[in-house]
Amino acid sequence: MTNLFAPLKFARGPAMKNRFMLAPLTNTQSHADGVLSDEEFHWLTLRAKGGFGLTMTCAAHVQKIGQGFPGQLGIFSDAHLPGLTRLAKAIKAENSLAVVQLHHAGNRSPAELIGEAPVCPSDDPDTGARALTEAEVAQLKADFIAAAVRAEQAGFDGVEIHGAHGYILCQFLSAELNRRTDAYGGSAANRARLILEIIDGIRAATRADFNLGIRLSPERFGLQLTEIVDLARQLLAEGKIDYLDMSLWDCFKEPTEAAFKGKSLMSYFAELPRGNVRLGVAGKIMTGAQARAVLEAGADFAVIGRAAILHHDYPQKVAADPDFTPIALPVTAEHLRQEGLSPAFVTYMSAWPGFVAQPETADA
Repeated sequence: MTNLFAPLKFARGPAMKNRFMLAPLTNTQSHADGVLSDEEFHWLTLRAKGGFGLTMTCAAHVQKIGQGFPGQLGIFSDAHLPGLTRLAKAIKAENSLAVVQLHHAGNRSPAELIGEAPVCPSDDPDTGARALTEAEVAQLKADFIAAAVRAEQAGFDGVEIHGAHGYILCQFLSAELNRRTDAYGGSAANRARLILEIIDGIRAATRADFNLGIRLSPERFGLQLTEIVDLARQLLAEGKIDYLDMSLWDCFKEPTEAAFKGKSLMSYFAELPRGNVRLGVAGKIMTGAQARAVLEAGADFAVIGRAAILHHDYPQKVAADPDFTPIALPVTAEHLRQEGLSPAFVTYMSAWPGFVAQPETADA
């Protein structure tokens, strides 16, 4: 199937109307307490209006101590429910699936932001993070599950568990960072235990048709490709999730580990038996042709990040022109404002090399 505009059914919950998922994108534009801002509401609902089959929030932290960046959306308190409810309703009104990404930054939580030392599976001198106690691991699991229940209460179609990019669940998967000697450390199976228990907990605590996905990274962050492929194989075989979202950095690259070169990184996941679980991939999908290419290579849907920042209506543009190519970088701050980014989000994007054109300064 290479038709980007064919609906995609999931084992649970409504179908996506097309094969475009809005990537969960950090944007630093909500309130300091995690409450949804009008700016973030506008940014996300504009993408739903622009044709995305699934509109995902930025990473929303499930514990106050798990905040990873300023202005991050929160889902750790019932105080967040009014904003989340408003957001879910507006996204779904555009015939787009509404999904919250559940997140905890772990050792990547800035101490100055959270007001204390961050936490990690094991003590981490490089970041000053301290090891979680066994009771705190149990609380972390409970808070991921509680956040999913909160998302369900707010009216979202589902949640995605953030197990990628070196954040806390990814830290548990890493043999470098996770040196625990209890049930959550040691073997690859033990290091994956927390993720599997969170999946089971969300399934038990939410309705039967609640959509559940997980995002994984296959390399970097102290990960071994073999272990992530094995975990993906298990998740696909068990069928407790509805989709696997692989964040590849570049969908068309080969693995970094020498032993696995010779074919694409994506192929290691696309070739796995997946039953009723869907596979999405993210990483430098910019043009309409590239979006088609990932479907041709075996993915079920394309996860769009930078192209969605540049064009709120990216799916509609590809529908009008199958070979659509986004505006060239760098773009002006004004272009990004026209595409629904707040000043805080534009400032955040200005830190990405070559993304935002710097204003010319007059000669002294």
